[in-house]
Amino acid sequence: MFDVADPAKLGFDADRLSRIEPFLRKVYLDSGRLPMAQLLVARNGQPVHYCSMGNAREDGAPMRDDALFRIASMTKPVTSIAFMQLVEQCKVAIEDPIGSVLPELADVGIYTGGGGQVGFAPTRPAAPIRFVDLLTHMSGLTYGLQNRTNVDAAYRDASLDVARQHHDSDEYLAALARLPLEFSPGERWNYSVSTDVLGIAVERLSGMRLGAYFQQHIFGPLGMVDTGFGVADGQADRLVDAYQYVPGAKPRMIDRGPDSRLNADGKFDSGGGGLIGTIADYHRFTSMLLNGGKLDGARIISPKTLALMTANHLPGGKDLTEISQSLFSEANNAGTGFGLGFATVIDPARTLIPSSKGEFYWGGAYSTAFFVDPVEQITMVFMTQVYPSSIYPIRRQLKTLIYSAVDQSYV
Repeated sequence: MFDVADPAKLGFDADRLSRIEPFLRKVYLDSGRLPMAQLLVARNGQPVHYCSMGNAREDGAPMRDDALFRIASMTKPVTSIAFMQLVEQCKVAIEDPIGSVLPELADVGIYTGGGGQVGFAPTRPAAPIRFVDLLTHMSGLTYGLQNRTNVDAAYRDASLDVARQHHDSDEYLAALARLPLEFSPGERWNYSVSTDVLGIAVERLSGMRLGAYFQQHIFGPLGMVDTGFGVADGQADRLVDAYQYVPGAKPRMIDRGPDSRLNADGKFDSGGGGLIGTIADYHRFTSMLLNGGKLDGARIISPKTLALMTANHLPGGKDLTEISQSLFSEANNAGTGFGLGFATVIDPARTLIPSSKGEFYWGGAYSTAFFVDPVEQITMVFMTQVYPSSIYPIRRQLKTLIYSAVDQSYV
C-alpha cells in the first residue's frame, strides 16, 4: 500500500524501527487488549515504517490496508482547518463573538451549581463566547462524557456528545442553547463540544453542509478519497468493528462494521468527532500539515495561518496542568499547551516523553492518534478501534519507540 523508504536514508535506525511491530503484537494484539492496529511513520512526508495487524472484525476477517476507521476527535483538526480557511477569506475573524454567526448562543448563562439542579446564573457571562474560545476549548461548553457536573449530565440527556442520529445542525444549537455554560468564556480550559459548534459555523458561513465543505475544500484537493461522515455505498465491508474496554476482560464489540448505522446517512455532521477514514487518507492530511499547509500543489491553508493555529493560546503561556478542568481529553497535560484545534508541546522536558518543542497532535476516542513534529519532520498516524482512549499508555509507548529509532536528529 505504501512505498516505504529505506529508513537509513531518512535518518532512522532500521533495527530500532523493527522493534515496534513485535511490541504491538506482544503487548496489545496477542494479549487481546487491541483487536487490530495500523501504524504509519513518515519523515519528510515519506513513509519509513508501516504495519497492519489483527482482525478487522470479530468473526476473524483479516485486516486490509484500506480499512475504514472511526477517527472520532481526529475530526477536530479538520474542522479547525476548515474554519481557518474562512478566516483567511475574511468571512469571519477568530476574535468575533459567535453570536454574529450563531445567534442561538449569543446569550447563554453560567451554571449556578447547588441544589442538584441545572440552572442559570443571575448574570450573563463576563464576555460573549468568541470563535477563538471554540477553537481553544475555552468556551465554557462541556462534554457529557466528562461525568462531573449536572451540566455534563444534561448534555448526555440531550444526546449532544453523539448527535448523528438525533439532531440536525439547527436542532443541535437549539438543544445546546437551553443549557448553561460551566464557566465564563476564556476563564478555563475544558474539552467539549466546541468543535461541533465550530462545524455548524462553517456550515452557516459557507452555505454548505459540513461534509460537502470538507470534500470540496480539503478532501478533494488532498486526494483523501475515503474520508467522510459516513461509509460510501458498497464499502460497508471495509469498516472495522468497534470495541469497548472491559476491566479484566477482552474488549467487547459494540458496533459491527457491516451492520453499523454509519453505513446510512446521519442527520448531523459532527465536526467534533464524526469522520470515518483510512490511515492513508490521514497520512495525506498530516503530510499537508508538516508541509506548511500544502501538498502536491494543493494549498489548503497558509503557513502563517498554520503557525498561528499550532502556537500555544492558553493565557500567560500556561500548560494544561494549570488551566484544564477536564477529567478527560486526548492530550497529555504537563508541558502541553493548546492552539487553535491542536495540542502543542511547549516544554518537552515536562512531558517526560521524547518530543520536540512545537510538535502538535491529537487523537480520537477509539484510541486513534496522530502527531506532527515540524522540527524532526516526523509524522505518525495510528489506527485501532477500542473505546475509550484513556485506558492504555500506547500513545506514549509509540512515541518513545519512534523517537528512539531516530538516528539523525535535525536539531
